[in-house]
Amino acid sequence: MDKRIAESELILNSRGAVYHLDLQPEELAGTIVTVGDPDRVQEVSKHFDKVEVKRQHREFVSHTGYIGQKRLTVVSTGIGTDNIDIVLNELDALVNIDFATRTVKQDLTRLKIVRLGTSGALQGNVPVDSFVVSSHGLGLDNLLPWYEFDNTTDEEALLEAFHEQVQLRPGSASPYLISAAPGLAAKFTDGYISGITVTCPGFYAPQGRALRGPLSHPQLLEQLTAFKLGRFYISNFEMETAGIYGLGRVLGHDCLSISTIVANRIGQQFTKDGAAAVERMIVKSLEIIGNE
Repeated sequence: MDKRIAESELILNSRGAVYHLDLQPEELAGTIVTVGDPDRVQEVSKHFDKVEVKRQHREFVSHTGYIGQKRLTVVSTGIGTDNIDIVLNELDALVNIDFATRTVKQDLTRLKIVRLGTSGALQGNVPVDSFVVSSHGLGLDNLLPWYEFDNTTDEEALLEAFHEQVQLRPGSASPYLISAAPGLAAKFTDGYISGITVTCPGFYAPQGRALRGPLSHPQLLEQLTAFKLGRFYISNFEMETAGIYGLGRVLGHDCLSISTIVANRIGQQFTKDGAAAVERMIVKSLEIIGNE
């Protein structure tokens, strides 16, 4: 008999919904858009032809509906890979765990998960208001080392090159690298820039911002910008992508991250109208997702 998952491990609320997302299995679509900002859920779902489910618990807002015949869910994650750990595991539980028996289903479902976020560019030729598709997520956070996962040979080569070219203080990070789902990435090429996205565990010092606290890695931006292996380079950084890609690998889901560039850290530029740029990304990407 399959092992039963205890109430303390998979927490369901009074209506039988998974705890943090407050969703029941039938309220989730097989294609999911994630956004960081809870207010951005409405900015995505306003483009749906019909919305059938709206749920909110803490920072996790979810809307499920349709674009034409395509059923989609958009869910906010909040900021950081600690929240990604919650969201990805609960999305997986909704489709791959039988809530009645608390056992893993024999036939597993592979979700398609597309992040629509914002990010800062690390290259002069990645302009403000452009859209970056993350070919890989390179994590400087500590989420994925808590899971067992396998890298491909190509991923191992990129990670080895990163260790050689970017010098991190011992104990500061255990970098990991996971590639995007190739089938999804292949659909987002026209009008998108492709590059490696670094995921940081914070917004200030971990992204090279110095306000009053001194930096332990004052050369981080320069080293990330200079990284190169063949055609691969680091285009941008943010706080979620590597966690999404990593848990997608662990749990068996297809993941892609798309970011609107709102700041260029090399040119020290910031977007003049981030909301308009994000709206263009949403419209452009939903057209592809809706026809996928």
